[in-house]
Amino acid sequence: MANENVNVNRTEETIRQNKLTFEEQVIKKIAGLATSEVQGILSMSGGFMSGLTDRFRSTEDITKGIDAEVGERQVALDLRVIVEYGKNIPGVFNETVTKIKAAMSEMTGLEVVEVNMHVEDVMTKAEFDAKSRASESEVETSRELV
Repeated sequence: MANENVNVNRTEETIRQNKLTFEEQVIKKIAGLATSEVQGILSMSGGFMSGLTDRFRSTEDITKGIDAEVGERQVALDLRVIVEYGKNIPGVFNETVTKIKAAMSEMTGLEVVEVNMHVEDVMTKAEFDAKSRASESEVETSRELV
């Protein structure tokens, strides 16, 4: 009889599983930081609305230009980038994929199953720096007006 009671108690016990999840923003930030380490990518491009919001921030949003689909065990990413003129774009893409997969696996344990990179512009480093300085002076001017 004692054995029967033990079995009944085990079947009535609630089985709980531990679970680790990630906010989409965390996945996008990891991808953005990994991408920022790649030589040849000047910037992530977030489109028109992102450009407007960046004018009111003091620093660039590292997740700009990144869309992520996050599952329980897998991640798919879409990147929009500006590449430095003269760089081998397929090589830049391959290095980006490698760095993102390594960082994602090491930090989250998630498998990156897809990375799509859309090159929105190609600029020389000097062009990009000049454009960045112009944007910074616009931000300072708009802050002074407020």
